[in-house]
Amino acid sequence: DHTVHERIERELALIEAKGFAGYFLIVHDIVQWARTRGILCQGRGSAANSAICFLLDITAVDSIYYDLPFERFLSALRDEEPDIDVDFESNRREEVIQYVYERYGRRNAALVATVIEYRAKNAVRDIAKALGFSAGQQDAFSKSIERRSRLSDDEGLPPAVVELAQEILTLPRHLGIHPGGMVLTDRPIGEVVPIEHARMENRTVLQWDKDDCEWMGLVKFDLLGLGILEAIQHTLTLARGELGEEWELATLPRDEPAVYDMLCRADSIGVFQVESRAQMALLPRLQPRRFYDLAIQIAMIRPGPIQGGAVHPFVRRKAGKEPVQYAHPALEECLERTLGVPVFQEQIMQMA
Repeated sequence: DHTVHERIERELALIEAKGFAGYFLIVHDIVQWARTRGILCQGRGSAANSAICFLLDITAVDSIYYDLPFERFLSALRDEEPDIDVDFESNRREEVIQYVYERYGRRNAALVATVIEYRAKNAVRDIAKALGFSAGQQDAFSKSIERRSRLSDDEGLPPAVVELAQEILTLPRHLGIHPGGMVLTDRPIGEVVPIEHARMENRTVLQWDKDDCEWMGLVKFDLLGLGILEAIQHTLTLARGELGEEWELATLPRDEPAVYDMLCRADSIGVFQVESRAQMALLPRLQPRRFYDLAIQIAMIRPGPIQGGAVHPFVRRKAGKEPVQYAHPALEECLERTLGVPVFQEQIMQMA
């Protein structure tokens, strides 16, 4: 199909122009390795808007079939790194991280840090220690803070402790490890960023957090652990053992009516993405019956649609209580599937 080829060519041209080909190939390599080890994984987020990610088997969504705009993921107008987040089974993510260290060398790979800042409790404890109070007093002081949210409310603390503790609030206390951001460099990473050994075996950590890395234009790979993938893997293993059926993420039927019956009853405790109370309140009102309904369902409970007042009009239109209309005829094409109500970030971009 001509339009398909055109879309793929356009994506490839932009990836090449921005010099990101290597990035895509590295993500592809990590995902392929995980699959050969039987580790469930899947790209998520805006990477699903890329047909190239789909063709490389990084994401499972055919963005051309669903007509998802590539610009949401990567645009010639925005000067930012592409971000391909990949979820792995949470109990096996460490294997993936170790593979990256092995493949690219401990000298060229490191995990991104998170900077842990002083909160009231730690601030009081550390200042009390510095001022020479005994360990028992330090404990008592930090316990009394737990009951009150603000430092100034506490009469039981010496004024010097309160005053100094307030001065160090929000200062960095120590470094933690980001749950999955890895930076790879083409030269020893210590020549680019200060690094240190992590407490955990065989890990190197940057002394910068993800914002610093982004600001400096370092390329970050997000290898995230996702509990639901572990649960799905467990279920697939059960199905194989008990029923002799072989399933994988790509072959699971998307139109199983019993699943939608369950969701319409808001029977969704423990179901990834639709288990919050807000989602459970919305499910019976939206009555999802197709896969795309679920995409809308999940997108609804976000700051954008909630603050933009999209939820109630959409529910009324879906229930046939309000006519579907468009602010302008030109908007019909991009808003048709959501009944004239903008729900997704992509639609806002298409409208603009």
